[in-house]
Amino acid sequence: MTGMPRLPRFLRPLTRAVTYTRWLHMLVGAFIAFVCGLVYPGFVDLSLAEWALVPLIPVPLLVAAAMVPAMRLAEGLQARVMLFPGPHARVKDGSEDPGIAAAPSTSWSDRGRTAVWMVLRLEVGCAIAFLTGQLMALSLALVGAAAGSPSGADPLIPVAGQHWAYALLVPVAPLVLVLVVAAVGPMMAAAARRLLGPSPKERLAALEERTEQLLERNRIARELHDSIGHALTVAVVQAGAARAAADPEFTERALDAIEETGRAALEDLERVLLVLREAEQPVSSRPALGEADRLFDSARASGAKVDAEVTGPLDQVPGPVSREGYRMLQEALTNVLRHAGAVPVRVRITVERTCLLMDVRSPLPTTAGAVTGGGSGSGLRGIRERAALLGGHARAGQEDGEWQVHVELPLG
Repeated sequence: MTGMPRLPRFLRPLTRAVTYTRWLHMLVGAFIAFVCGLVYPGFVDLSLAEWALVPLIPVPLLVAAAMVPAMRLAEGLQARVMLFPGPHARVKDGSEDPGIAAAPSTSWSDRGRTAVWMVLRLEVGCAIAFLTGQLMALSLALVGAAAGSPSGADPLIPVAGQHWAYALLVPVAPLVLVLVVAAVGPMMAAAARRLLGPSPKERLAALEERTEQLLERNRIARELHDSIGHALTVAVVQAGAARAAADPEFTERALDAIEETGRAALEDLERVLLVLREAEQPVSSRPALGEADRLFDSARASGAKVDAEVTGPLDQVPGPVSREGYRMLQEALTNVLRHAGAVPVRVRITVERTCLLMDVRSPLPTTAGAVTGGGSGSGLRGIRERAALLGGHARAGQEDGEWQVHVELPLG
Protein backbone atom coordinates (compact mmCIF):
# COMPACT_ATOMS: atom_id res chain seq x y z
CA MET A 1 0.00 0.00 0.00
CA THR A 2 1.46 3.33 -1.09
CA GLY A 3 1.35 6.15 1.46
CA MET A 4 0.15 9.66 0.78
CA PRO A 5 2.61 11.83 -1.18
CA ARG A 6 4.77 14.07 0.98
CA LEU A 7 4.42 17.83 0.78
CA PRO A 8 7.29 19.84 -0.70
CA ARG A 9 9.80 20.84 1.95
CA PHE A 10 8.90 24.54 1.88
CA LEU A 11 5.20 23.74 2.48
CA ARG A 12 5.69 21.39 5.46
CA PRO A 13 5.55 24.23 8.04
CA LEU A 14 1.90 24.68 7.03
CA THR A 15 1.05 21.35 8.73
CA ARG A 16 2.98 21.95 11.95
CA ALA A 17 1.19 23.31 15.00
CA VAL A 18 4.36 24.95 16.27
CA THR A 19 4.34 27.31 13.27
CA TYR A 20 1.05 28.82 14.41
CA THR A 21 1.89 28.88 18.13
CA ARG A 22 5.07 30.80 17.27
CA TRP A 23 3.00 33.19 15.18
CA LEU A 24 0.64 33.77 18.10
CA HIS A 25 3.58 34.21 20.46
CA MET A 26 5.01 36.98 18.28
CA LEU A 27 1.64 38.70 17.90
CA VAL A 28 1.11 38.69 21.68
CA GLY A 29 4.50 40.39 22.04
CA ALA A 30 3.14 43.36 20.07
CA PHE A 31 0.05 43.76 22.27
CA ILE A 32 1.69 46.27 24.64
CA ALA A 33 2.68 48.42 21.65
CA PHE A 34 -0.93 48.43 20.52
CA VAL A 35 -2.13 49.48 23.98
CA CYS A 36 0.46 52.23 24.29
CA GLY A 37 -0.30 53.38 20.75
CA LEU A 38 -3.96 53.88 21.66
CA VAL A 39 -2.82 56.34 24.34
CA TYR A 40 -0.16 58.01 22.22
CA PRO A 41 0.04 58.86 19.38
CA GLY A 42 -3.33 57.23 18.62
CA PHE A 43 -4.09 55.41 15.40
CA VAL A 44 -5.71 58.22 13.44
CA ASP A 45 -3.97 59.89 10.51
CA LEU A 46 -0.48 58.97 11.69
CA SER A 47 2.60 60.20 9.92
CA LEU A 48 5.49 57.89 9.13
CA ALA A 49 7.46 59.25 12.12
CA GLU A 50 4.52 58.63 14.45
CA TRP A 51 4.18 55.07 13.17
CA ALA A 52 7.88 54.58 13.94
CA LEU A 53 7.23 55.65 17.55
CA VAL A 54 4.65 52.91 18.16
CA PRO A 55 7.18 50.07 18.68
CA LEU A 56 9.60 52.35 20.57
CA ILE A 57 7.39 53.93 23.24
CA PRO A 58 6.90 50.70 25.30
CA VAL A 59 10.65 49.94 25.48
CA PRO A 60 11.35 51.76 28.81
CA LEU A 61 8.28 50.11 30.34
CA LEU A 62 9.44 46.65 29.27
CA VAL A 63 12.96 47.24 30.57
CA ALA A 64 11.53 48.29 33.94
CA ALA A 65 9.24 45.25 34.00
CA ALA A 66 12.18 42.95 33.24
CA MET A 67 13.78 44.02 36.52
CA VAL A 68 11.03 42.13 38.35
CA PRO A 69 12.38 38.58 38.90
CA ALA A 70 9.03 36.94 38.12
CA MET A 71 9.06 38.31 34.56
CA ARG A 72 11.76 35.84 33.58
CA LEU A 73 9.60 33.01 34.87
CA ALA A 74 6.55 34.27 32.92
CA GLU A 75 8.52 34.74 29.70
CA GLY A 76 10.22 31.38 30.09
CA LEU A 77 6.93 29.53 30.51
CA GLN A 78 5.43 31.23 27.46
CA ALA A 79 8.50 30.45 25.37
CA ARG A 80 8.51 26.79 26.46
CA VAL A 81 4.86 26.29 25.54
CA MET A 82 4.60 28.37 22.36
CA LEU A 83 8.03 28.44 20.71
CA PHE A 84 8.94 24.77 20.96
CA PRO A 85 7.08 21.72 19.67
CA GLY A 86 5.52 19.35 22.15
CA PRO A 87 5.57 15.54 22.02
CA HIS A 88 2.62 15.58 19.60
CA ALA A 89 4.43 17.69 16.99
CA ARG A 90 5.65 15.95 13.85
CA VAL A 91 9.22 17.15 14.09
CA LYS A 92 12.40 15.37 15.12
CA ASP A 93 13.14 17.59 18.13
CA GLY A 94 9.68 17.26 19.64
CA SER A 95 10.94 15.43 22.73
CA GLU A 96 14.09 17.47 23.36
CA ASP A 97 14.56 19.83 26.27
CA PRO A 98 13.97 23.38 24.92
CA GLY A 99 16.76 24.69 27.14
CA ILE A 100 14.62 27.47 28.63
CA ALA A 101 14.97 28.25 32.34
CA ALA A 102 11.46 28.57 33.77
CA ALA A 103 12.65 30.29 36.94
CA PRO A 104 12.74 33.86 38.34
CA SER A 105 15.78 36.04 37.81
CA THR A 106 18.45 35.58 40.44
CA SER A 107 21.06 38.06 39.19
CA TRP A 108 21.36 41.31 37.27
CA SER A 109 22.65 39.32 34.33
CA ASP A 110 19.37 37.37 34.26
CA ARG A 111 17.42 40.63 34.41
CA GLY A 112 19.49 42.14 31.61
CA ARG A 113 18.98 39.14 29.32
CA THR A 114 15.27 39.15 30.11
CA ALA A 115 15.06 42.83 29.17
CA VAL A 116 16.81 42.20 25.84
CA TRP A 117 14.45 39.31 25.15
CA MET A 118 11.31 41.35 25.92
CA VAL A 119 12.44 44.22 23.70
CA LEU A 120 13.31 41.78 20.90
CA ARG A 121 9.93 40.11 21.25
CA LEU A 122 8.25 43.54 21.08
CA GLU A 123 10.03 44.65 17.92
CA VAL A 124 9.68 41.34 16.08
CA GLY A 125 6.06 41.11 17.21
CA CYS A 126 5.32 44.58 15.85
CA ALA A 127 6.90 43.67 12.51
CA ILE A 128 4.92 40.42 12.27
CA ALA A 129 1.72 42.17 13.34
CA PHE A 130 2.23 44.84 10.66
CA LEU A 131 2.97 42.18 8.03
CA THR A 132 -0.06 40.16 9.11
CA GLY A 133 -2.35 43.17 8.85
CA GLN A 134 -1.05 44.20 5.46
CA LEU A 135 -1.17 40.74 3.88
CA MET A 136 -4.65 40.04 5.25
CA ALA A 137 -5.80 43.40 3.93
CA LEU A 138 -4.27 42.53 0.54
CA SER A 139 -6.18 39.24 0.49
CA LEU A 140 -9.44 41.02 1.28
CA ALA A 141 -8.74 43.58 -1.44
CA LEU A 142 -8.13 40.78 -3.93
CA VAL A 143 -11.38 39.10 -2.90
CA GLY A 144 -13.23 42.37 -3.43
CA ALA A 145 -11.60 42.94 -6.80
CA ALA A 146 -12.47 39.39 -7.91
CA ALA A 147 -16.09 39.79 -6.74
CA GLY A 148 -16.50 43.18 -8.39
CA SER A 149 -17.27 45.06 -5.15
CA PRO A 150 -14.93 47.13 -2.91
CA SER A 151 -13.82 45.28 0.25
CA GLY A 152 -12.98 48.35 2.34
CA ALA A 153 -9.41 47.08 2.90
CA ASP A 154 -6.61 49.56 2.17
CA PRO A 155 -3.29 47.69 1.85
CA LEU A 156 -0.05 49.46 1.06
CA ILE A 157 0.03 47.50 -2.22
CA PRO A 158 -3.01 48.76 -4.11
CA VAL A 159 -5.20 46.48 -6.21
CA ALA A 160 -6.16 48.15 -9.48
CA GLY A 161 -9.40 47.38 -11.26
CA GLN A 162 -11.74 44.43 -10.91
CA HIS A 163 -11.41 41.01 -12.51
CA TRP A 164 -12.27 37.44 -11.59
CA ALA A 165 -8.63 36.42 -12.11
CA TYR A 166 -7.73 38.20 -8.86
CA ALA A 167 -9.30 35.20 -7.06
CA LEU A 168 -6.30 33.12 -8.13
CA LEU A 169 -4.00 35.45 -6.14
CA VAL A 170 -6.04 35.41 -2.92
CA PRO A 171 -4.15 32.41 -1.35
CA VAL A 172 -0.74 33.91 -2.16
CA ALA A 173 -0.74 36.51 0.63
CA PRO A 174 -1.63 34.07 3.47
CA LEU A 175 0.90 31.56 2.10
CA VAL A 176 3.65 34.19 2.07
CA LEU A 177 2.69 35.18 5.62
CA VAL A 178 2.90 31.61 6.94
CA LEU A 179 6.24 31.05 5.19
CA VAL A 180 7.66 34.23 6.71
CA VAL A 181 6.43 33.16 10.16
CA ALA A 182 7.91 29.69 9.61
CA ALA A 183 11.28 31.29 8.83
CA VAL A 184 11.26 33.80 11.70
CA GLY A 185 9.90 31.34 14.30
CA PRO A 186 13.06 29.18 14.60
CA MET A 187 15.16 32.33 14.90
CA MET A 188 13.01 33.51 17.81
CA ALA A 189 13.30 30.05 19.40
CA ALA A 190 17.10 30.23 19.11
CA ALA A 191 17.10 33.72 20.62
CA ALA A 192 14.93 32.48 23.49
CA ARG A 193 17.41 29.69 24.23
CA ARG A 194 20.22 32.23 24.41
CA LEU A 195 18.43 34.96 26.37
CA LEU A 196 16.12 32.87 28.56
CA GLY A 197 18.37 29.82 28.91
CA PRO A 198 19.94 28.80 32.21
CA SER A 199 22.64 31.06 33.60
CA PRO A 200 26.06 29.57 34.44
CA LYS A 201 24.98 29.43 38.09
CA GLU A 202 21.82 27.52 37.20
CA ARG A 203 23.75 25.15 34.93
CA LEU A 204 26.16 24.44 37.78
CA ALA A 205 23.25 23.82 40.18
CA ALA A 206 21.66 21.42 37.68
CA LEU A 207 24.98 19.62 37.22
CA GLU A 208 25.38 19.30 40.99
CA GLU A 209 21.86 17.92 41.31
CA ARG A 210 22.55 15.39 38.55
CA THR A 211 25.79 14.41 40.26
CA GLU A 212 23.95 13.91 43.55
CA GLN A 213 21.43 11.67 41.82
CA LEU A 214 24.17 9.57 40.24
CA LEU A 215 25.99 9.27 43.55
CA GLU A 216 22.78 8.18 45.25
CA ARG A 217 22.15 5.58 42.56
CA ASN A 218 25.70 4.28 42.94
CA ARG A 219 25.31 4.14 46.72
CA ILE A 220 22.07 2.16 46.41
CA ALA A 221 23.69 -0.21 43.90
CA ARG A 222 26.58 -0.79 46.30
CA GLU A 223 24.18 -1.36 49.20
CA LEU A 224 22.29 -4.01 47.24
CA HIS A 225 25.48 -5.62 45.95
CA ASP A 226 27.06 -5.85 49.39
CA SER A 227 23.97 -6.94 51.33
CA ILE A 228 22.34 -9.32 48.86
CA GLY A 229 25.68 -10.62 47.63
CA HIS A 230 26.75 -11.43 51.18
CA ALA A 231 23.48 -13.23 51.93
CA LEU A 232 23.62 -15.32 48.76
CA THR A 233 27.27 -16.20 49.31
CA VAL A 234 26.57 -17.35 52.86
CA ALA A 235 23.56 -19.37 51.69
CA VAL A 236 25.56 -21.09 48.94
CA VAL A 237 28.48 -21.88 51.22
CA GLN A 238 26.25 -23.17 54.00
CA ALA A 239 24.19 -25.32 51.66
CA GLY A 240 27.31 -26.83 50.11
CA ALA A 241 28.86 -27.51 53.50
CA ALA A 242 25.68 -29.12 54.81
CA ARG A 243 25.46 -31.41 51.79
CA ALA A 244 29.13 -32.41 52.16
CA ALA A 245 28.86 -33.02 55.93
CA ALA A 246 25.67 -35.09 55.75
CA ASP A 247 25.24 -34.35 59.46
CA PRO A 248 21.70 -33.47 60.67
CA GLU A 249 23.05 -31.27 63.48
CA PHE A 250 25.36 -29.36 61.14
CA THR A 251 22.54 -29.03 58.60
CA GLU A 252 20.32 -27.52 61.29
CA ARG A 253 22.97 -24.94 62.16
CA ALA A 254 23.48 -24.17 58.47
CA LEU A 255 19.75 -23.58 57.95
CA ASP A 256 19.67 -21.27 60.98
CA ALA A 257 22.57 -19.26 59.55
CA ILE A 258 20.91 -19.06 56.14
CA GLU A 259 17.66 -17.92 57.75
CA GLU A 260 19.33 -15.22 59.84
CA THR A 261 21.41 -13.91 56.95
CA GLY A 262 18.43 -13.95 54.60
CA ARG A 263 16.31 -12.04 57.10
CA ALA A 264 18.99 -9.34 57.43
CA ALA A 265 19.25 -9.10 53.64
CA LEU A 266 15.48 -8.68 53.33
CA GLU A 267 15.58 -5.83 55.85
CA ASP A 268 18.31 -4.14 53.81
CA LEU A 269 16.31 -4.68 50.62
CA GLU A 270 13.15 -3.17 52.13
CA ARG A 271 15.10 -0.14 53.34
CA VAL A 272 16.65 0.47 49.93
CA LEU A 273 13.30 0.05 48.15
CA LEU A 274 11.76 2.56 50.54
CA VAL A 275 14.44 5.06 49.57
CA LEU A 276 13.73 4.42 45.89
CA ARG A 277 9.97 4.79 46.30
CA GLU A 278 9.76 8.01 48.20
CA ALA A 279 12.38 8.48 50.37
CA GLU A 280 13.68 9.81 53.46
CA GLN A 281 14.76 6.65 55.18
CA PRO A 282 16.93 7.63 58.16
CA VAL A 283 20.52 6.64 57.54
CA SER A 284 20.83 5.71 61.22
CA SER A 285 18.85 2.54 60.44
CA ARG A 286 21.74 1.21 58.37
CA PRO A 287 24.04 -1.21 60.21
CA ALA A 288 27.32 0.18 61.56
CA LEU A 289 30.61 -1.27 62.80
CA GLY A 290 29.12 -1.69 66.27
CA GLU A 291 27.19 -4.60 64.75
CA ALA A 292 30.28 -6.22 63.20
CA ASP A 293 29.78 -9.27 65.44
CA ARG A 294 26.82 -10.19 63.26
CA LEU A 295 29.15 -10.45 60.27
CA PHE A 296 31.68 -12.47 62.22
CA ASP A 297 29.01 -14.91 63.45
CA SER A 298 27.66 -15.30 59.91
CA ALA A 299 31.13 -16.07 58.55
CA ARG A 300 31.81 -18.52 61.39
CA ALA A 301 28.51 -20.26 60.73
CA SER A 302 29.69 -20.74 57.14
CA GLY A 303 32.76 -22.63 58.42
CA ALA A 304 35.30 -19.81 58.37
CA LYS A 305 37.53 -19.43 61.45
CA VAL A 306 37.30 -15.72 62.16
CA ASP A 307 39.89 -14.19 64.49
CA ALA A 308 38.55 -10.69 65.14
CA GLU A 309 40.16 -7.96 67.22
CA VAL A 310 38.73 -4.48 67.73
CA THR A 311 40.93 -1.80 69.30
CA GLY A 312 39.66 1.61 70.28
CA PRO A 313 36.23 3.16 70.90
CA LEU A 314 33.98 2.16 68.00
CA ASP A 315 31.13 4.22 69.47
CA GLN A 316 33.10 7.40 68.81
CA VAL A 317 33.49 6.72 65.10
CA PRO A 318 31.33 9.17 63.05
CA GLY A 319 28.13 7.63 61.70
CA PRO A 320 28.95 7.80 57.97
CA VAL A 321 32.40 6.28 58.52
CA SER A 322 31.01 3.53 60.76
CA ARG A 323 28.22 2.61 58.33
CA GLU A 324 30.46 2.57 55.28
CA GLY A 325 33.09 0.64 57.25
CA TYR A 326 30.50 -2.02 58.03
CA ARG A 327 29.73 -2.46 54.32
CA MET A 328 33.43 -2.67 53.45
CA LEU A 329 33.98 -5.33 56.12
CA GLN A 330 30.91 -7.21 54.86
CA GLU A 331 32.22 -7.20 51.28
CA ALA A 332 35.71 -8.27 52.38
CA LEU A 333 34.32 -11.27 54.30
CA THR A 334 31.97 -12.11 51.43
CA ASN A 335 34.93 -12.21 49.03
CA VAL A 336 36.76 -14.61 51.34
CA LEU A 337 33.76 -16.97 51.51
CA ARG A 338 33.09 -16.70 47.79
CA HIS A 339 36.62 -17.26 46.54
CA ALA A 340 38.46 -19.13 49.30
CA GLY A 341 35.67 -20.89 51.19
CA ALA A 342 35.87 -21.89 54.86
CA VAL A 343 39.38 -20.69 55.66
CA PRO A 344 40.91 -18.87 58.64
CA VAL A 345 40.27 -15.12 58.50
CA ARG A 346 42.05 -12.51 60.61
CA VAL A 347 40.24 -9.19 61.09
CA ARG A 348 41.82 -6.18 62.82
CA ILE A 349 39.81 -2.98 63.37
CA THR A 350 41.69 -0.12 65.00
CA VAL A 351 40.23 3.25 65.95
CA GLU A 352 43.01 5.83 66.18
CA ARG A 353 42.77 9.52 66.98
CA THR A 354 42.42 10.65 63.37
CA CYS A 355 41.58 7.56 61.36
CA LEU A 356 39.96 4.14 61.29
CA LEU A 357 42.11 1.22 60.16
CA MET A 358 40.62 -2.05 58.97
CA ASP A 359 42.62 -5.07 57.88
CA VAL A 360 41.18 -8.39 56.65
CA ARG A 361 43.60 -11.21 55.85
CA SER A 362 42.98 -14.76 54.62
CA PRO A 363 44.88 -17.52 52.79
CA LEU A 364 45.16 -17.08 49.04
CA PRO A 365 42.32 -18.68 47.06
CA THR A 366 43.20 -21.98 45.46
CA THR A 367 39.95 -22.80 43.63
CA ALA A 368 39.23 -22.09 40.00
CA GLY A 369 37.97 -18.58 39.40
CA ALA A 370 39.73 -17.23 42.49
CA VAL A 371 40.51 -13.57 42.65
CA THR A 372 44.15 -12.84 41.98
CA GLY A 373 46.32 -9.92 41.11
CA GLY A 374 45.22 -6.44 42.13
CA GLY A 375 41.60 -7.24 42.76
CA SER A 376 39.41 -5.93 39.92
CA GLY A 377 36.05 -7.37 40.96
CA SER A 378 33.00 -5.13 41.40
CA GLY A 379 32.95 -5.76 45.16
CA LEU A 380 36.54 -4.63 45.63
CA ARG A 381 35.91 -1.69 43.34
CA GLY A 382 32.96 -0.78 45.57
CA ILE A 383 35.24 -0.85 48.63
CA ARG A 384 37.65 1.54 46.93
CA GLU A 385 34.81 3.85 45.88
CA ARG A 386 33.37 3.96 49.39
CA ALA A 387 36.78 4.76 50.85
CA ALA A 388 37.44 7.49 48.25
CA LEU A 389 34.09 9.18 48.93
CA LEU A 390 35.04 9.42 52.61
CA GLY A 391 38.45 10.87 51.80
CA GLY A 392 40.31 7.65 52.58
CA HIS A 393 41.76 4.85 50.53
CA ALA A 394 41.65 1.07 50.25
CA ARG A 395 43.83 -1.55 48.64
CA ALA A 396 43.42 -5.27 48.01
CA GLY A 397 45.90 -7.87 46.83
CA GLN A 398 48.52 -10.42 47.79
CA GLU A 399 50.85 -9.61 50.64
CA ASP A 400 53.17 -11.97 52.54
CA GLY A 401 51.54 -15.03 50.99
CA GLU A 402 48.02 -13.92 52.05
CA TRP A 403 45.10 -12.10 50.52
CA GLN A 404 44.66 -8.73 52.23
CA VAL A 405 42.08 -5.99 52.16
CA HIS A 406 43.35 -2.87 53.92
CA VAL A 407 41.22 0.24 54.48
CA GLU A 408 42.10 3.61 56.02
CA LEU A 409 39.31 6.13 56.66
CA PRO A 410 39.76 9.60 58.19
CA LEU A 411 37.58 10.41 61.20
CA GLY A 412 37.49 14.15 60.56
